[in-house]
Amino acid sequence: MIKPHGADTLKPLLVTDAGEHQRLTAEAATLPSLVLSSAAAANAVMLGGGYFTPLSGYMNIADALSVSRDMHTVDGLFWPVPILNLAVDTTAIKGAKRIALRDPNVDGEPVIAIMDVDAIEEFSATEKDAMTEQVFGTLDSSHPGVAVFQAQGNHCVSGNIQVLNLSYFESEFRGTFKTAVEIRDDIAARGWEKVVAFQTRNPMHLAHEELCRMAMERLGADGIAIHMLLGKLKAGDIPAAVRDACIRIMVDVYFPENSVLVAGYGFDMLYAGPREAVLHAVFRQNMGATHLIVGRDHAGVGDFYGPFDAQKIFEQVPEGALDIEIFSADHTAWSKKLNKVVMMREAPDHSPDDYVFLSGTKVREMLGNGIAPPPEFSRPEVAQILMDHYRAEAG
Repeated sequence: MIKPHGADTLKPLLVTDAGEHQRLTAEAATLPSLVLSSAAAANAVMLGGGYFTPLSGYMNIADALSVSRDMHTVDGLFWPVPILNLAVDTTAIKGAKRIALRDPNVDGEPVIAIMDVDAIEEFSATEKDAMTEQVFGTLDSSHPGVAVFQAQGNHCVSGNIQVLNLSYFESEFRGTFKTAVEIRDDIAARGWEKVVAFQTRNPMHLAHEELCRMAMERLGADGIAIHMLLGKLKAGDIPAAVRDACIRIMVDVYFPENSVLVAGYGFDMLYAGPREAVLHAVFRQNMGATHLIVGRDHAGVGDFYGPFDAQKIFEQVPEGALDIEIFSADHTAWSKKLNKVVMMREAPDHSPDDYVFLSGTKVREMLGNGIAPPPEFSRPEVAQILMDHYRAEAG
């Protein structure tokens, strides 16, 4: 199986020994505590599950600036996005060397991790802006990732962590949320060697389904891992539970048995386009995938990135920095001429009128009115789940 990034074995930071967990839980009650931002809590979940191997905690300012600027830490580890614990106010932990980190996304703000504090530093406004522009490609506050990142504060609390739980993901998404450790074990149990990962934060329509088939067939893969984001999204995105139901019925009805692994991960969407695409590659390698599908507008939002910027950035990845390979895809849609889904770049004789293509706005309007999109666009079973969702939202 493919090796994890920067290590021979996975490095999950979740404490699984019952005695040690009990001891740390008791200790946490005696420590100064910091309520994390949602983004920092999601970073803890990813660290806990081994997705961010080989990191052992949150980055300091020097590493964060180096990663933002050059996509590597001060010590030379390739990494595309700073993994930070930013806070607006650190008064409660001033001078502390060991602290409890509290989860803002669970009632009562329980302790999610214990941290050995290496440093409490403060980004200057200039540093924070430079980092924002390098990671997101813009300082425009209408970009949802920029707005969230800028609101997290400038205090940087760095150091190693021991993770005590995986937030709300285990209870709310039982059977779907999986750690990198669990996915590697699943891949091994299935006997898969070549595994294609498909990233999604949306329900999958027919074009997505066919893109997965294309990648599997062209790469000669043993299986595909449909890996959905389960964390915080921008307003208007489809809730994770609805997406999960859509994907599962599509897989159950339309894919052969033991050809698809459906799982989710606990992370808040950054909408960082190219940089987030590289982060997706890093943690898909850690979960055991050998290939990642990177399509048009991967991890993007609005018009902030070019349609293929998320593919082009991999040309900047130093040789040998990643073992996972990229399957570069174009937009896929149903061809009226060929009566099948095609990649647009592979149909040079087509005009826009030769495709069945619906805008997101049009699809939402149809679903909200109880009208199923045509079968060339969406499977009827998927459309029904989405229509039920929009009907329930409308009351």
